[in-house]
Amino acid sequence: MAKGDDTRSAVLGQALALASQLGLEGVTIGKLADHVGMSKSGLFAHFSSKENLQVAILDEAVERFVAMVVAPALKKPRGETRLRDLLDRWIAWSTADFMPGGCIFVAAFAELDDRPGPARDRLLASQRDWLGTLTGAVRIAIDEGHFHADTDAEQVAHELYAVAFGLHYLARLGDRPTAERRARRAFDRILTSARVDA
Repeated sequence: MAKGDDTRSAVLGQALALASQLGLEGVTIGKLADHVGMSKSGLFAHFSSKENLQVAILDEAVERFVAMVVAPALKKPRGETRLRDLLDRWIAWSTADFMPGGCIFVAAFAELDDRPGPARDRLLASQRDWLGTLTGAVRIAIDEGHFHADTDAEQVAHELYAVAFGLHYLARLGDRPTAERRARRAFDRILTSARVDA
């Protein structure tokens, strides 16, 4: 990796941490430059605009999400075991030390839901991909005979997604252990209802 790539990667790690606390709008090139000890012009050379910086932060988050949640789960046995591992890792994602303010995707949704532009497009694409991954994992569980053949994979993925986002919000209210316990119970109920041997 070239020195410029190393610098960009380190800066994006700091930017992601800041965005999890301040939101994407709160991370300006000037504020990030102060935070990482670089010149504003030096950072501008990497990103050229606040909008590009926001997209780069989301790209960084997606790369980390795939590395932390998706890639390790794909090593698990196909079917329900893999799906449950995806869910466990998704819960762990929101407490990752590189996001001290919580899940960047949840924060970005609150900011970008009614703001068209490249950052919103990137966010929506990432979440469509993730819903597609969950749906695919449910379909594999059906193919493996773990879930009923008539299970609506898209519905199951939607319910899992909704529970996880509820967890992110409720955990921010200050009682994470209870919120996480209830989310895990909801996940288990959804998956148990689809299971062939339920």
